Amino acid sequence: MTYLIDAWLDRPHPYLRILNRETGEVCAVLEEEAIDELRDQGDLDLVSLNSNEPSVLKELVRGLFLFCYARALRPQGEAY
Repeated sequence: MTYLIDAWLDRPHPYLRILNRETGEVCAVLEEEAIDELRDQGDLDLVSLNSNEPSVLKELVRGLFLFCYARALRPQGEAY
């Protein structure tokens, strides 16, 4: 399965989506709070998002999925 990163980070309310490249299905959505958390942790940078290297993008998608799963498993109201 291949993925497409749809990131709009230079908006008043940024978001990032991971889409299934073949179907267009949205697999994960990160909104402003989650993006800020990733940036604060140093796990999201524009260099990686702009890369054309498959290995860099694969690792970025992997990290984003792991972040989404970890965030979903947090108890409600718990901050990072």
